[in-house]
This record gives sequence, C-alpha cells and structure tokens, in this order.
Amino acid sequence: MADVKVGTVARWQQLSPILATFVLTPQDGEPFPAYEAGQYIALRRDQCRLTKAEVGPDGVKRYVPDLDAAGVQKLGPVTHSYSIASAPFESEQGGHLEFYIVLELDEKKTPGRLSGNFFETGRSTGARVTYVNRITGNFTLPKTAKGFRNVLLIGTGTGLAPFVSMIKQLHFEATQGRGLDGVRYTLLHTNRTYEELAYHQELLAIDAADRFDFTYIASVSRPSARDINDAAIGRGRANNVLRYMFGMPLKEEETLREKLAKSEDTSGAQAALDKATLPTLPRHMTPRDLQQRLVPAETVILTCGNPSSMDDIKHVADTHRIKFEKEDW
Repeated sequence: MADVKVGTVARWQQLSPILATFVLTPQDGEPFPAYEAGQYIALRRDQCRLTKAEVGPDGVKRYVPDLDAAGVQKLGPVTHSYSIASAPFESEQGGHLEFYIVLELDEKKTPGRLSGNFFETGRSTGARVTYVNRITGNFTLPKTAKGFRNVLLIGTGTGLAPFVSMIKQLHFEATQGRGLDGVRYTLLHTNRTYEELAYHQELLAIDAADRFDFTYIASVSRPSARDINDAAIGRGRANNVLRYMFGMPLKEEETLREKLAKSEDTSGAQAALDKATLPTLPRHMTPRDLQQRLVPAETVILTCGNPSSMDDIKHVADTHRIKFEKEDW
C-alpha cells in the first residue's frame, strides 16, 4: 500500500488566471524522498468535482459531471502526478517541493477536477495537499540524454517544470565544481505571455552566470508591445520557433501546402496561418548560432508540455534525424 501523507502549501504565486507555482512542505517536517531532477510525485485533493466518461452520438468520448440522484455534482478525491520544478539540492536544503501548474479547462471552459480544486481552495497558505510519499519517473538526464553532446530541452507552458529542475541542479553542481561534463544544454521555454514565463529571471541569471554551457531561449506566442521591445524575448510557439531554428516553414504553412497539394478545402488552414505568430529569437541569437550548437547526430531533444506541440516537435526531430524523447503521462 502506498505511503500517503499530507503536506501544506507554504507559498502560492499566481502568474495568471490559469498558471501558478506553489511550494509544498512535508507532513510533520519529515523530509520528502530523495529524487532526481525530472522526476514526479502524485498529489491529491479530496473535495474535487468528479466526472465520468460518456460516449456521445458522434462516438467521441467526453468527460461530463458525475451527478448524484439529486442532480448535484459528486465530490471526491482525485490524484494526479506532477513533475517537480524544484531542484534536488533545493529540497535537501529547504525541505520543500515546488510545482508549476495550470488550470486545465475543457472546451466548455469547465475547470479540471484536481487543477480546479487547487485554484479554488488549494491556493491559500496553509492549504492541505495529500501526496504519495514516493518520487519516481525515468524522464531524467541520465536516462534520456546519456552519451549526447548536445541536449535541447523544450518546455511548453508548465512542461518547463522538469527542465527548470534539471537546469537549477546543473547550475548548483557547477558552482560546487561538480558535473562539468562538457555537454551543451539549450532550453527553449514558451508560453502565451511574459507574465506566464515562470522562472524567467532565474533562468536568465543562470545563463548569464556561465557556470556551465547553457543557453536559454524564452518565447511568447501572444506578444504584447512590451515583449516586442524586450531583446531577451523571442516570439512564437515552441514548435514554430524550433522550425525557425532549423530553417523549416511554419507548421501552419506546411499544413496549408499539404491541403493545396491535395485540392482540399484550405479555409481553416489559411485562417490558422493568418493567426500564427511569426517566430523570432531573442536578439542576441541567430538560427545559425543554434544550428552550430545542435548538430543532429550529437543532439537529443527532450520535450514536455502541450501534446500537439510535442507531436510537431517530434516531426522536426525526425526530419533532421535527431533523437527525440518526451515526457508522457
């Protein structure tokens, strides 16, 4: 039987209406299990709005509210695994874990079961969060990147979590004179807005410190005037920034060309292309610079985040014969 404990939210930082980071302290001050950067832990809240699977007339499975006999949505426990955003050294020194989470919304804007509960009642200091006292997962650098000279980490949204843990740990070890293995690490993190780029200043500082070979690329897909004037910020979704780095057309351009070639209706594809943000890099970088860091035969791409973006990132990796790994739940 799993060892279940109850921790406490020590800090909640709201980045936007749907994004936040929070710090969790363990039950009775007992240390969390030791872990490697990139691993995850299961969290639970007990009064979540429950749903059930239902297949509609179109044959598509959807999740709908699970109602009791009186028509009221049932409440109950929901458990989900979350990648840990804190680095192992931070947990050893501070006795806590940190998480970067999103309020999941379905097509009707209904909040997800567990994420909705976090954002409704779990975001106050002192809120209780149940956790399984076991940290696990194979999405670690020794398991996914061993033997590669170049490691490209791509985190979309909260998919940054395992990568910020890795980078902070690498930086710490480098400051201690450990872990300098000659590997070049490049991190691409994209989100919708500047405010949603969690850990941005910390990652900029690690890049500037130059303790190990690390390049940080930040990008926003819904740039404001503030972002356009920020030399340290690129623009575009992660998959399209990656395509730009490797001299490929936008995903939306590729889709439009495919439909034209097949004489299919192109209205939807054209509309998607018209809305797409043209990718750019932070001003001190060029695609050529990054291509020189990312020689395909010596590179592995690790990605976590939006499933559709990860699928297209895999397409880019396959096109260039680059090893590809992703974190899947």
